Parts: sequence; C-alpha cells; structure tokens
Amino acid sequence: MPKPELYVIYTGNKGKKPDTISLSQEFFDGADIDIEIKAKVIYESNKDNIINEYIVFCKVFNEQIKEHGMTKQAVAETIRICKGRNILKQYLSSKEVEVVTIMMSLFDDEQIMRTYAKDIEKETERKAAKKMIKMGKLSLEEIGLCVPTLSFDELKELEAEVMQLV
Repeated sequence: MPKPELYVIYTGNKGKKPDTISLSQEFFDGADIDIEIKAKVIYESNKDNIINEYIVFCKVFNEQIKEHGMTKQAVAETIRICKGRNILKQYLSSKEVEVVTIMMSLFDDEQIMRTYAKDIEKETERKAAKKMIKMGKLSLEEIGLCVPTLSFDELKELEAEVMQLV
C-alpha cells in the first residue's frame, strides 16, 4: 500500500510560512488529538508545472479583484492576462465558459455569506439599540453614534416598538 501524503496549495506569498502544517498545531494549540494530520504546503516556485500555473492564476485573480471588485470583469481580465502569460492557456482556451461560470458562482456564494454576515450584524445592533432605548439614558442621536449602521428613522421605529412593549 502506498504511503499517504497530503498537500495544501497556498496561493498567497510564502513569507516565513512553514513547509508543513499540522492539524493539531494549527487548530488545537498542539494538543494531543486522536487524529493527527500533517500536510506539505506547496507555494509558488520557479517550476514549470500545472500546480505552479494554478497558483499564479490565483494571484492574478486576487490582483484583479482588488482592481475591479468581485465582478465578471475581474474574471475576464484574469483569463485574458493568464492566457497572455501562457498560464493555464490551453485549459482556459478550451474551458473558458466553464471557468467563468464556476468563478461567478464563487462570487455568488461569497456575496451570500457577506450579506448574511451583514444581516447578523444589523440584527445584533438592533438588539443593542433596543436595550439602550429601554434603559432610557441616551437620546436617539447618541444611540445612533453607538450603532452607526442604523438610520435615525430605524431608531425611531425601534423606539416605537419598545414603547409598545412597555
């Protein structure tokens, strides 16, 4: 039976990052856990192989997101730049529609998660604002400074809700 090996492809800059990572070290402060996993980390290198091309593709993509945001234009520019640099050129030429579709679905998932996080944040701030209104020690303007994502009109609505409950 072949010896199993695990790898992690890291698409950021190596810096002083390790060549191997450990499950117990990364997530459990080095505790003795029942299942220990170690993985070799693959970083960008000078080697001419598909893994290195993928890492470069990801770096170009990250640059394009910084420039264009999470848009179809960022995806299109990434593909254009990589084809021009002969990075995954054959694959991108033959599967461009599929790559765009997959990458845009990643945007959708990330957008959903960001929206969900914003909803949670807003609900948390609404609860905090209600508590402050119930305490009666701050004006709505002062509460607005503490919870800036809520408009003054939203604070007035919350105040009306709180007063109905009293």
